[in-house]
Amino acid sequence: MVASRSHNPRVDIDETRTIFRVQATREELVTILETQRLEWQQSIPSYEERIQALQNLEKALLRRKEEFIRAIADDFGGRAAEETIALELFPVVNEIRHARRHLRRWMAPRRVPMPWQFWPARSRVEYQPLGVAGILSAWNYPLFLTLGPLVGAMAAGNHVMLKPSELAPRSAALIGTLIAELYPPEYVTVVIGDSKVASEFSQLPFDHLLFTGSGRVGKLVMRAASENLTPVTLELGGKSPALVHPNYPLRRATRRILNGKLYNAGQTCVAPDYVLLPAGRKAEFVRLAQEEVAELYPRLIDNPDYTRVLNAQHYRRLAGLVEEARQSGAEVVEINPAKETCNEQNRVFPPTLLFGAGEATTVMREEVFGPVLPVVLYDRLDEAIEYINARPHPLALYYFDENGARIRDVLDRTISGGVTVNDCIYHLGQPNLPFGGVGPSGMGHYHGFDGFETFSKKKGIFLQSRWTPLKYLQPPYGERTRRILRFILGA
Repeated sequence: MVASRSHNPRVDIDETRTIFRVQATREELVTILETQRLEWQQSIPSYEERIQALQNLEKALLRRKEEFIRAIADDFGGRAAEETIALELFPVVNEIRHARRHLRRWMAPRRVPMPWQFWPARSRVEYQPLGVAGILSAWNYPLFLTLGPLVGAMAAGNHVMLKPSELAPRSAALIGTLIAELYPPEYVTVVIGDSKVASEFSQLPFDHLLFTGSGRVGKLVMRAASENLTPVTLELGGKSPALVHPNYPLRRATRRILNGKLYNAGQTCVAPDYVLLPAGRKAEFVRLAQEEVAELYPRLIDNPDYTRVLNAQHYRRLAGLVEEARQSGAEVVEINPAKETCNEQNRVFPPTLLFGAGEATTVMREEVFGPVLPVVLYDRLDEAIEYINARPHPLALYYFDENGARIRDVLDRTISGGVTVNDCIYHLGQPNLPFGGVGPSGMGHYHGFDGFETFSKKKGIFLQSRWTPLKYLQPPYGERTRRILRFILGA
């Protein structure tokens, strides 16, 4: 957390900023929030200031690229630099560039049509910054999930408090250092701390709070925010299905599903969580999956391209999911091309397929968040759609088919936060597409204009003219008023 030099003596201090490396108390958090709100009220960031803030962030990220690659790899115990660049650094930089390119148009007042009954009055919509935004992010993509929402919040003209996940401590510390070097603490500040600090953070009376994480914690965040009537955006994940039509080339579908699943070792909120596969294609799918994994990751332990599971606790959780499914009668297919010893000490979890896992098992009820992929066999497409619709709305849906009419039918008959057709995950990286869940997978949207709008008040403004026919609708009412009402009512 960043504060003034005199705010608290229990901190590490650099030459120009103060960053808390200890547990921040609620009183300290409230003080930071009040300071930011007061500063915002006195000087709301202008268009020029917002553009400069975004430009500074982009330059700093590119300058510190290698540092973030090392910090994130250290947090995971190993993650490919290419994945950090493609899935974290590039999406943030792309968001910044998109916002800079379009911000003037986003901020401009928009004339809206008037019903003829109100002529010659005028109406317009303006986007006004809310004040102070809070961003509570997750560990699996510590850079993207912290700084991605920050872009929208700053573009909208807010001051911001960030709380990165304590489960990725090196990334959180580097983000704190970066922000402290770029912005005064009354503009943007980073709070460092554990789950208790995160809980206190969620209870602050922000003008908007964005949380990324599990549904279980999301309920706690929403409950805490409700005490202040703080509006929330919740990005929660869930069980995102990959539905393969019988006519789609299975090798292509298998490669794209596994590629999306094994990015970050499956520790991705929009990773395909389970596959709906045509009955009779099981043996072919297993063979293709083994071939594709062997090509993508010939070795697992000594392969810098294969990401480690975050920690031993998470590893044991994944192993428990597989073992529970096995005990329920599921067939377990572990794909380990070099037959290496994977365990919680090296935190390398092999890609694992599950067939026939019972519906009551944890792996079929909760988000997997790892390289374990249940497969459900279906006979008819309608049966697969019914299976999806019988479960909570997912954050993402992946459908593999080349028939436009069937694609349209599946899109119309299912509800999900977003969709990628004939691939996985890539809808997430489009700045012109809203990103967000629905129901149990979340609420609200961000990315691009939708992030700007989320952190703004969309204000409707009615401009009355000097002369208005509405004066005839004022008391005392008479026959003329009744004739006018009959005319505008059309009856």
